[in-house]
Amino acid sequence: MTSHQSKFNKYFSTIRQLLRGIMIIIPVAITIGSLVALFLWLLGQAIHFRFDHQWLLFLLPMGGLAIHLVYRSIGKSSEKGNNLIIEQIHLQGGAIPIVMTPLILLTTILTHLLGGSAGREGTAVQIGGSIAAQFGRWFKLKGPDMQMVVTAGIAAGFGAVFGTPVTGAIFALEILAPGKIQYKTLLPILIAAVAGDLTVAAWHISHTHYHIDALPATHYGFSSVQLYLLLFAKVMLSSAAFGLASLLFIRMGHEIKYLCNKIFSNKWMIPVFGGLLIIGLTILLGKPDYLSLGVDTEYAGAVTIPSAFSTGGADTWSWLWKTIYTTITLATGFKGGEVTPLFYIGATLGNTCAALLDAPVSLFAALGFIAVFAGATKTPIACTIMGIELFGSQHAVLFAAACFIAYLCSGHRGIYIALKMEDAQCISPSNPANSFPPMASNKYRSYLGQKISRYKEPFR
Repeated sequence: MTSHQSKFNKYFSTIRQLLRGIMIIIPVAITIGSLVALFLWLLGQAIHFRFDHQWLLFLLPMGGLAIHLVYRSIGKSSEKGNNLIIEQIHLQGGAIPIVMTPLILLTTILTHLLGGSAGREGTAVQIGGSIAAQFGRWFKLKGPDMQMVVTAGIAAGFGAVFGTPVTGAIFALEILAPGKIQYKTLLPILIAAVAGDLTVAAWHISHTHYHIDALPATHYGFSSVQLYLLLFAKVMLSSAAFGLASLLFIRMGHEIKYLCNKIFSNKWMIPVFGGLLIIGLTILLGKPDYLSLGVDTEYAGAVTIPSAFSTGGADTWSWLWKTIYTTITLATGFKGGEVTPLFYIGATLGNTCAALLDAPVSLFAALGFIAVFAGATKTPIACTIMGIELFGSQHAVLFAAACFIAYLCSGHRGIYIALKMEDAQCISPSNPANSFPPMASNKYRSYLGQKISRYKEPFR
């Protein structure tokens, strides 16, 4: 066989594998998109039902107890949530139970129905990962093929829940191997994210739209270059604050979980205690602004993510209160996700920074929106792209600066992967065999288990 024939056969084999992967991924993504559309519709109904029945908040402790009992009885490994999916992708395994989908969907709806401060991306990611793993088992996929399908499921879920397919694709790759994206798998994963997003749109489920106002004219006599440099300096200063807010969120979540596990010998008491804390804080503050997602307006003048894009649309400490509410909710066992609360924290902190620095409010709310997310998830590339997908490309340079500065200022740990960044660098999601010695699967399991155990300990 000539060298030209060998190259042709290699290219043909690559194209054939790519087409095969796409043919498998498309029905997976459509299924995930449909389930995410159902989830978003149910979530909206639950949130607005609570708006009309505020007494539901007082059932939050009982709801937390119910979630705890459900996961203890039938949830099993599903309680590990996103960490289970990430672990299985690294191990090229499909041991993600299909029961994870109904469990996370129903328990997230219950959390929001009763006022828990949580997000929705965790639910979408777990739906995506568990559905994709089930399809992989049906198609008898193994090794890298199973790995790619589950990663595509994450991308489809994330892209569908926020309407940002490119972000979903990069996000799925970036959280698996921080600092080492495997570009050769990007195309099928991007197709999965786009298919998931289009499926949600086909079900007539809409997403919240945000807008950055035009930069105001100034009368200080500065040139355009001087004005931009001044603005950039303000962005850098604020981005450091966004990174520190990410770090606070991460540390508070793990400290609360650690303390609760140490204090309560009966673990069912933890969600009950968390629910009581949320009720007490809401009574103390006298307003429900920091419950649930924080996207829809419960009453005129409420602090929400959209309101943070306008002057006076957030209180000075709104970002801190949302941090407290969300870390208590998630650390004590309620379900949902962290990303939408991180959007809220970032947007309201951006609003506060804009007021302190005499900067454009909507621009800084947008920068905080993506930068706090970047710092907490260690996905600055995905978050930069999210800024462009959500707000347009006009401020792309500022988006990138904010995300990478926040990433650098937020420490080495994130909310998803239970490894330090320097540990994760050595793991290649497309070829873990190169990262560990032969027959290292059990060793990797032990290694990962040790890291997760250490990660659960408080930061000292």
